[in-house]
Amino acid sequence: MSASQDKKFMLRAIELAEFGRGYVSPNPVVGCVLVKDGLIIGEGWHKKFGEDHAEVNALNSVTNKELIIGSTAYVTLEPCAHFGNTPPCANRLVEEKVGRVVIGHSDPNPKVNGGGIKILEDAGIEVEVGVCEEECKYQNRVFLKNMIKNRPYFILKWAQTADGFVARENFDSKWISNELSRQQVHKLRAELDGILVGYNTVIHDNPSLTTRSWPGRNPVRIILDPENKLYGESLNIFNDEAQTIIFNLHEDKLDGNIRFVRVKSLDPNEVSQKLFESGVKSCLIEGGSKTLKNWINSGEWDEAIVFNSSNKFGRGINAPVLPESKILKEEKHISGDIVHHWINN
Repeated sequence: MSASQDKKFMLRAIELAEFGRGYVSPNPVVGCVLVKDGLIIGEGWHKKFGEDHAEVNALNSVTNKELIIGSTAYVTLEPCAHFGNTPPCANRLVEEKVGRVVIGHSDPNPKVNGGGIKILEDAGIEVEVGVCEEECKYQNRVFLKNMIKNRPYFILKWAQTADGFVARENFDSKWISNELSRQQVHKLRAELDGILVGYNTVIHDNPSLTTRSWPGRNPVRIILDPENKLYGESLNIFNDEAQTIIFNLHEDKLDGNIRFVRVKSLDPNEVSQKLFESGVKSCLIEGGSKTLKNWINSGEWDEAIVFNSSNKFGRGINAPVLPESKILKEEKHISGDIVHHWINN
């Protein structure tokens, strides 16, 4: 198989992997394509946490099982080598007598970490690692951050006016970006485990913090409320549409779908560790300005998505400022809004 064909089929596996986003956390998104004599004979992706992995779904999709013998499997991440909720995928590839396995990148999970590759090579299967490696690693940046840094992946998000404000001085400006931009935010919420805001955002906006404009699961709502003043108020964050975690300085308790977590401080590093321990592996930080600035100053952020509106306020609450070391990943236009997607360098 030529290098160009390897790339073509791996890019297809990357496309397939995206179908699992928002459904497989804390697992990585993974896609797999089976090819025989230059033709795709099977495809699969990891569809839901706890269910079959991409390789198994691809193998099961092949109608004529004899075609699998000697075929090439393109998989975006090293096949697993351990028993978890499902058996090892590397063993299944060996059992089905796949002839060659092309892998996007190795798995840093200590339970795998080259073990899948070893199983394949020990069985005499040709293995190639690193095809479309950059693309595959970027696709699984959340998983890699979790494994390497032992913390959640944080994405900052805010909307600002053309003159650099995120709200009016009296906080009566609930929407700055347009409806289509807000729909994109709801899509992003559906892909992440949690969404975090500070006390002032809840008081001034009474947000629901759900995915009501996009299909998918609601993220865990995470609120920074140091003095625990919000509980008992008639606020949307306390409805039963999603779990809510309240970080505060006073108490640990559980009340239905509301969990109170006591911390020594609301320092981003401490909150980050508590979130990771709670199973929140990715988190969208939506505000307000003070909370966003705290995360920027701490360095505990990975991406920032900034919606720039053509509206002007003249006066208001200043938007956060990202460090000069940031890298522009993408700029796109959404019905008049200009969206900048930044990466923390």
